[in-house]
Amino acid sequence: MVSTNLKTYNVMCVLCRQDYVILAEEEDMVSWLSGTKYIQDALDYLSPAERELLISQTCDTCWSQLYGS
Repeated sequence: MVSTNLKTYNVMCVLCRQDYVILAEEEDMVSWLSGTKYIQDALDYLSPAERELLISQTCDTCWSQLYGS
């Protein structure tokens, strides 16, 4: 059996106000938030869109509307 410390992180896009739920290891979030690791290293199992949502609270749809693809 594999032990995990997955937690749910609720993030709301600041532009469209859509709610998102991201599952991540608590230890990985702490590593990123403390500055010990870059987000792409600590949370490499998340998609780039999920990582951007954590960084800027901007969902992929709104990001694409603002900046293109």
